[in-house]
Amino acid sequence: MPRPIPQIDLEVVERAKRGDPDAHAVLYETFAPMIYTLARRMLVSAALAEDALQETFVEVIRNISKYRGDGALGHWIKRVAINRCLAHLRSPWSSRRVDSKELERAVTSSCDEQIALERALAELSATARAVVWLHDVEGFTHAEIATLAGRSQSFSKSQLARAHERLRASLDSDPEPERQPERQQEPEPPGGDLAPCEPALKIC
Repeated sequence: MPRPIPQIDLEVVERAKRGDPDAHAVLYETFAPMIYTLARRMLVSAALAEDALQETFVEVIRNISKYRGDGALGHWIKRVAINRCLAHLRSPWSSRRVDSKELERAVTSSCDEQIALERALAELSATARAVVWLHDVEGFTHAEIATLAGRSQSFSKSQLARAHERLRASLDSDPEPERQPERQQEPEPPGGDLAPCEPALKIC
């Protein structure tokens, strides 16, 4: 299910079009978390995600005057970010910058199911991982993904089908975590409730 897009006052957008640096800062503060999350999921590498984030907002600020308000500003910014991420995925230089240790760190989580899913996603090719994220999480259609990637709809569909098959096989074969001997429960400190884990991606 697509995540909600942050909203922003149209007056801020108009100020940004006139080159107001304070309005540019508001745009960054509003949309940067969403864009960084998207870039990190598509690119895995924190360094590449940071690069894509900065490149996205350089392009957004440079071209904000071209935004006509035909759709939500957040959707327009997200399209810019996706194009930047796809450019990194196509770049052999970017692929050499992804450290295997960083991939391992990227799958760390406090929920066993989420760990298994993140590990399975990290094992996919960069293209397949991007298609899964865009289709299953961001809600893009195969036609939209094909346009963004410069490929056919059948390419997007086949990438998704093969990725789902690999994810199911990986998750089905993932061993259950080793059970630890039960210990006497210690009293929780006051206010010690843990935040719930982020819902896992649903693989149909």
